[in-house]
Amino acid sequence: GIKSRLFQVRQRDDSPARVVRCFACDRPIHAGRERAVKDIPFSVDLQQTAPEPAEQAQDRPRAAPLRPEGGGEPPVLTVSQLTRRIRGLLEEEFPLVLVEGELSNVKAAASGHLYFNLKDESAQIRCVMFRAAASSLRFELEDGLQAVLRGRISVYEARGEYQIQVLTLEPKGTGALQLAFEQLKRRLEAEGLFDPAAKQPLPFLPRRIGIVTSSRGAAIRDMLHVLERRFPGMPVLLYPAGVQGPQAAGEIAEGIAALNRLAQAQKIDVIIVGRGGGSVEDLWAFNEEPVARAIHASRVPIISAVGHEVDFTIADFVADVRAPTPSAAAEIAVPDKADLLATVEGWRAELFQRVGQTLALRSERWSGLRARLSTPEGLIRQHGQRLDDLRERIQQAGRIGLERLRERYRQRRDGLLMLRPERFHPLHRAMLADLEGRLTPAIRRHVSLLRQRLAGTMELLESLSPLTVMRRGFAAVRHPGGAPVRGVAEVRQGDMLNLRLADGELDAQVRRVEQRPLPRD
Repeated sequence: GIKSRLFQVRQRDDSPARVVRCFACDRPIHAGRERAVKDIPFSVDLQQTAPEPAEQAQDRPRAAPLRPEGGGEPPVLTVSQLTRRIRGLLEEEFPLVLVEGELSNVKAAASGHLYFNLKDESAQIRCVMFRAAASSLRFELEDGLQAVLRGRISVYEARGEYQIQVLTLEPKGTGALQLAFEQLKRRLEAEGLFDPAAKQPLPFLPRRIGIVTSSRGAAIRDMLHVLERRFPGMPVLLYPAGVQGPQAAGEIAEGIAALNRLAQAQKIDVIIVGRGGGSVEDLWAFNEEPVARAIHASRVPIISAVGHEVDFTIADFVADVRAPTPSAAAEIAVPDKADLLATVEGWRAELFQRVGQTLALRSERWSGLRARLSTPEGLIRQHGQRLDDLRERIQQAGRIGLERLRERYRQRRDGLLMLRPERFHPLHRAMLADLEGRLTPAIRRHVSLLRQRLAGTMELLESLSPLTVMRRGFAAVRHPGGAPVRGVAEVRQGDMLNLRLADGELDAQVRRVEQRPLPRD
């Protein structure tokens, strides 16, 4: 059971016995137990380096104490010698450890190795997980993950640091597969692979169904049985692929891509991807990222049918439709042919019934029209009689119209004769002479009347003139500024006043003011 590699054998004290480790318990097996474990597979504790040079083997510190017997100073050691001795002591004291803690500072090197720290509330230790062990992880390491790891204590001589060489790592409280499932689900959901808007509708009646599953499993037999029961003769194209194991995810993804390439030529309208029930490990191929991306990239609608109704995989979330079982996927993919035939038969009977009703109605209507329809000779005679009637009515209407036009002509002619100018000229001349004789006296009378009215108005105006009043001994009294004096109250003794008489003006000074009451009306 030992692989052929270059290795160096560790020695324990002065014993030439080789230290080997059991695959089952990873504990050291020494020379005294070699016979007892002869038939048990074992591995030599290997260093992935070339054989140790002879001078370095001589310098390796043995298990003797640092201080010699009898006292005295301990031997002088180089840093490498001291580091190797510490490493030997640690690896012998802690051949295998199980440690629980929280991961931090997780880093993935280009070589495939993983480096991180394992810490708790008060301490931390560096850890390394080499590529061979890291490749077996189902999930991604991330900061903050609580985990239980199994490994060996070793010393990294280049920096003089002790570390844990991690052999296996399990998340605490959650299985590795469940954690890997949740991590991939979150990442793909963030990328939009589960978006309902990206899902394609299934065709009502596909021309051909593509199936990606194992050709020897019970799932393909169940699906074919359901398809034959629901729609006999439905064409099926099977792409046999492994549905379990490390190669299954790649084969399933390739099967989906292959059926997409053949979709147009083979008229594939829907693809079923799935398998029968099993454990989480058995169904894990449908939780792989290549399968999820192949389903999302498919141009043909995909039905996911993995396991039983309680099983959920990443493929179920990405697929256009999830079926609880492979048999249910076959039922979803095609309608029941018997139901379709029954529906078509119902439509056929309804169509015949409606056509019969329409024909009966049209026949009855045709019979009525036929009963009312006369022979061609009778129609010709009826139309001839009607034509004679119309001709007579037209002739009578023409005679009546012509007589009306003649009557209107006579009336217009008589009217024009009555309106001739030579008939009315003497009459108008006599009327004009009479009007001229009456106009001159009327004008004279009107002028005489206007003169009389003007004379009366002038006499009235003369009687109302202030000059006429002034000639009778009255005067108009004004203040020096020209304002008229309307009463005694407006004048004081000593005021100068202007008096205007009929023949001139004079200024006077008020010597006395005596106010008298006005007589009442």
